[in-house]
Amino acid sequence: MNAADLIPILLLLLLGLAVGIGSAFVILIARRARRRVVSSPMRTFRRIIHDDTPPRSYLGRPNCWVAVRSSNLKTVQNALGLHDVKPCTWAKGLLGGAKVFIAPPVKGWILIIGSGLPDPTDDPDAAFRFLLPLSRRFGQVQCFCANRVVQHHAWVRAEKGKIMRAYAWAGKTLWHQGNITPAERDLDLVCRDYDWCEETALTSNDAVTVNVEKVPALARRWSIDPGGLDDAFLEQVCGLSGEPSGRFR
Repeated sequence: MNAADLIPILLLLLLGLAVGIGSAFVILIARRARRRVVSSPMRTFRRIIHDDTPPRSYLGRPNCWVAVRSSNLKTVQNALGLHDVKPCTWAKGLLGGAKVFIAPPVKGWILIIGSGLPDPTDDPDAAFRFLLPLSRRFGQVQCFCANRVVQHHAWVRAEKGKIMRAYAWAGKTLWHQGNITPAERDLDLVCRDYDWCEETALTSNDAVTVNVEKVPALARRWSIDPGGLDDAFLEQVCGLSGEPSGRFR
């Protein structure tokens, strides 16, 4: 057999080799794709089962929170008189998994949230009795409420046993004490007198809705807004939860 006869054979061998390599790549890619389809749901299932921290998108801002000027969780816990105290993640605390949740310190402030706290838009007297003793002990205590569903809102600032500023609205003005602060003026917050009713206020450029939307901004001016905390911080730190004492009310 001469060289001219070998050329077609070599070309056929090269073609067969190329087809074989190509087929092997196709089979390999197909197997990997099938493996990915099968394993992906299982990975998702395992993540759901073992990761009990909801995505950040579920961790909204609470309707009501208290900010205490302190960096000592234990001191705040003792001041509140909580019982059945246990560690609690930010996620569970923000989702209402505890009657009272004491968050870890942020920039010199400790946030307190939970259904066990008195709400100024529900009972201003209970909020007054709750905030004043804390302000005597810690110097500065603030409370913020912003319920977008019913449009109730409030902000209270207490220092050293005295209410420096308070405003609460729940269809009418429930609490209006102290002078309007520069931060309130800058944000164009509208504070009605006690004789205003809901129908009258809503006809004035929807001032009630504007107030509710701007409560977080006021919180940032005065202390801290829980809705603006860093995602990584929420995932890595842990606070305390407990049952409130009867003296809350």
